[in-house]
Amino acid sequence: MKPIEDIREDYILGSLLESELAASPFSQFELWFEQALKAEVMEPNAMVLSTVSAEGCPSSRMVLLKGFDEAGFVFYTNYQSKKGQELSQNPKGALLFFWPELQRQVRIEGSIEQVSPEQSTDYFQSRPRGNQLGAWASPQSESVPNREFLEQKMEEITRQFEGQESIPKPPHWGGFVLDPIRIEFWQGRGSRMHDRIAYFHNPENESWDFKRLAP
Repeated sequence: MKPIEDIREDYILGSLLESELAASPFSQFELWFEQALKAEVMEPNAMVLSTVSAEGCPSSRMVLLKGFDEAGFVFYTNYQSKKGQELSQNPKGALLFFWPELQRQVRIEGSIEQVSPEQSTDYFQSRPRGNQLGAWASPQSESVPNREFLEQKMEEITRQFEGQESIPKPPHWGGFVLDPIRIEFWQGRGSRMHDRIAYFHNPENESWDFKRLAP
């Protein structure tokens, strides 16, 4: 096996200059996200969500971005899951996108709150039926005895809603939106002299300022 310390990649695909930046970080994110789609990045909406546990420890996992605008970045989950419980105790978090095909990453930090029940219901109804059933069947993050337990729960829920065209949204399931205060765009460059530009929200006039950061 190749020694871990010898694993490295030089970054030469692009640059990020102040003259190229959009005035709004949301516009900049939209531009980069569209470029990730065109580059056929695998699951470009996959992102690391970091929260803080009751013990004060960071806790991270992959989730999927399901929408964004100037109100924030939206994802959906079980409210009783580990991340849901952590967000109810400390409604702050961070998101991380990594698009290796473009040698880019985006870091987003801010406060997180639940979206409206109506928005959660609308999205839930747009999901494939199997995903809807899974939201009812899985006691997310809880300890279960074995795989068979989950399969049995899925069979029970499938029978429960058999013949029912519309499956209601579980009361314990819905969306969160992260309202950012900081968004950093990172473009890999040669010799580890990467481009890092961060937007900071100014709450006094609701504007965004940006600064270049050393790599």
